[in-house]
Amino acid sequence: MNYADARRYMVDGQVRPNKVSDPRILAAMLELPREEFLPAPLRARAYVDEDVPLGGGRVLMEPMVLARMVQLLALRTGDRVLVVGAGTGYGAAVAARLGATVTALEEDEALLAIARAAVAKSGLAVRFVQGRLPEGHAGGAPYDGILIEGEVPQVPEAIVGQLAEGGRLVTALSTAGRMDRAVLGQRIGGSFSLAPVFDCATAPLPAFQPACGFVF
Repeated sequence: MNYADARRYMVDGQVRPNKVSDPRILAAMLELPREEFLPAPLRARAYVDEDVPLGGGRVLMEPMVLARMVQLLALRTGDRVLVVGAGTGYGAAVAARLGATVTALEEDEALLAIARAAVAKSGLAVRFVQGRLPEGHAGGAPYDGILIEGEVPQVPEAIVGQLAEGGRLVTALSTAGRMDRAVLGQRIGGSFSLAPVFDCATAPLPAFQPACGFVF
């Protein structure tokens, strides 16, 4: 498989036509070898226009959805960014390629191993942290941008509290009875508000889902 051609087709056929206009994001996705962020048996699926299942309910997010979410963060060089549910590290690598100072939080050691190897090979600097996703990573706060890389039923207060004044948060929020929505949150004057931006479909992050219980 010619991965360079596949990257070009991904950007020109999936990402660029879907309202991703930031040339830095397009360049990052053209340059980063997305296949390196997958286990070897799955690399042939690196450039499909859908989530790639990684096991345990986790996925490598669809390229177009990830690109639009990163674009919403409006990252500037030097911004401190937390990627929650970083998985195999592709989203964190894209943010780092845009000049952000990135902390990538993940709880799955197997996914972290892939992420560390792929990012090291790319030559980018990303700080990886293992821990519970809904708690965020207070040790690196405050953050100018937070990306929760997956669908969640709500944004935990612990993560909201790690945003800097003027900081942006992007995730996919589940909505009963309809498609998920990518949302943009901002912390202004000490208050946090969320606004829907576009409909999307991506896998829920298991760590954020309510525990199942018996109903009598």
